[in-house]
Amino acid sequence: MLQEINFDGIVGPSHNYAGLSLGNLAATANAGNVSFPRAAALQGIEKMRANMALGLAQGFLLPLPRPHDGFVASLGLTGSDAEPALRAAAWSASSMWTANAATVSPAPDTADGRCHFTPANLVTMPHRSIEWPDTVRQLRLAFADSAHFAVHDAVPPCFGDEGAANHMRMGLSHGDPALEIFVYGRPGGAFPARQNEQASRAVARLHRLNPERVLFVEQNPQAIAAGAFHNDVVAVANERVLFTHELAFADPDATYAAIREKLPEAEIVIVPASRVSLGEAIRSYLFNAQLLTLPDGTMALVIPTEAWDSAEVRSWLEEMLRANGPIRRVIPVDVRQSMANGGGPACLRLRVVADPATVDPRFMLDDARAESISAVIAAQWPEQIDPADLDRPALAQAVRKARRNLLETLDLAELD
Repeated sequence: MLQEINFDGIVGPSHNYAGLSLGNLAATANAGNVSFPRAAALQGIEKMRANMALGLAQGFLLPLPRPHDGFVASLGLTGSDAEPALRAAAWSASSMWTANAATVSPAPDTADGRCHFTPANLVTMPHRSIEWPDTVRQLRLAFADSAHFAVHDAVPPCFGDEGAANHMRMGLSHGDPALEIFVYGRPGGAFPARQNEQASRAVARLHRLNPERVLFVEQNPQAIAAGAFHNDVVAVANERVLFTHELAFADPDATYAAIREKLPEAEIVIVPASRVSLGEAIRSYLFNAQLLTLPDGTMALVIPTEAWDSAEVRSWLEEMLRANGPIRRVIPVDVRQSMANGGGPACLRLRVVADPATVDPRFMLDDARAESISAVIAAQWPEQIDPADLDRPALAQAVRKARRNLLETLDLAELD
């Protein structure tokens, strides 16, 4: 009964463009622009509906409580006297990118036969470093069945951990024991290398993985410098397939050889820089895509419309499809509000291989829940937010009320 479930983050009512994420080119480029939280959240729900229409299991994670008054209070400030960047950090809706919620090792890979989660500490960015305590509360509620799941605390903050965005899993099928690939960066470049090698190694130990089925791979410093702040901006894997840019890894030939040694059936689809430049791959978020196995066993690549609209990217994708390789479909989706803050389809989801019957059903999406969530969003999420308005008490009250009403609608008021 094991299958992959994508848990998408519902975009929170405080979604705004404050440009807090150094190295995330889209986020910094759009700093100060007006955001549209209602449209953003509804775009996310439509993406989830589209996955369900493909016959895939779909879950969701809820927005975290914002504004986070405890953050500014811990600095000896209040919301009104905090400088704009600190105030914006307390309002950030970045938990919607659940690829950073945790690293997940499914039961077939672990020594105790349980699915393990380690929430990411996200310490590189102040606005994200405050997420994990609330994230772990939610994970321990959604995956409370201790016979099937183990949810750890985050690794110590001396080692930055960014979760599944720097972690890939490759195997014959989701339900088989697989190779887990941890991608880390080395400091010293123009932008922070957010994933620390020691954090990755700690997660592998906490999850009780077989050392013979684990790889630790360095991300290409050139990719980080170009704006690939996470590995999932330049590579994505699914079952036996790795879809990657030529410049994703520091030593690509050694990386591919190591993967093939441990998984001889691996199919590695490499996009050459001569066809899609590193800059265009990052701008379009070609690789920040959901690579999915459909019910008929074929694979589809769910990409942002920005990638499909790129002449350079579309030309390569159309050639890939004509070649009849392992990826047989390309499905563009509109997540423009998330993209403007630096998160594509892959950022918005956390992949969990489990039996859906073992998950708290309140976190599993069906048509009725999708309708209920959409109704609350349409009625109560702010239509727009200007970052200059983040000191307005009335806006803070409206944001809190909207989230609380969603929790009550979903019978999850204990997360308030």
